[in-house]
Amino acid sequence: MTNHVHLLLTPMIVDSASLLMKHLGQRYVQYINRTYKRTGTLWEGRFRSCLAQDELYVLNCYRYIELNPVRAMMVEKPWDYRWSSCMANGFGKVSQIITPHRQYLNMGNSPEQKMHNYRLLLAQALDEKTIDAIRLATNSNHALGDARFTTEVETMLKRRATPGKPGRPKGRYSDG
Repeated sequence: MTNHVHLLLTPMIVDSASLLMKHLGQRYVQYINRTYKRTGTLWEGRFRSCLAQDELYVLNCYRYIELNPVRAMMVEKPWDYRWSSCMANGFGKVSQIITPHRQYLNMGNSPEQKMHNYRLLLAQALDEKTIDAIRLATNSNHALGDARFTTEVETMLKRRATPGKPGRPKGRYSDG
């Protein structure tokens, strides 16, 4: 069984998300190895991520993450999942590790309105196309957003931020 941890992070410093994952991995592995008297690593490979454009894309990532335990049939409602941020975002449970994203803060004028609108957001299932887009962007470390956003990301990073076309590129000697 493969377990996944999904985080929606807005880093303030360039490498802070990478450093967070590095330190989290090191400390967690040490804790597990000491607790269960074992050695070695717990995870394969490095973490996967994507840059998500604000507006619709960030809210879709919220929905993707919160509804994942429901899709996996681990719980019936997203707020039933113990490790979810749903209780903080949708019901106001105080958390020292959750900081509301700007898009969440724009969901209403009062805390009650934001929580109500968040619960309404989670009541809408994500379509397969959106789920696939989030998974593809995350698994391939590409940008998640519209064409303007991905072009801006490619310009800033000086590398491709969208999936390439599958197969070999057409050369002057190919049949295509």
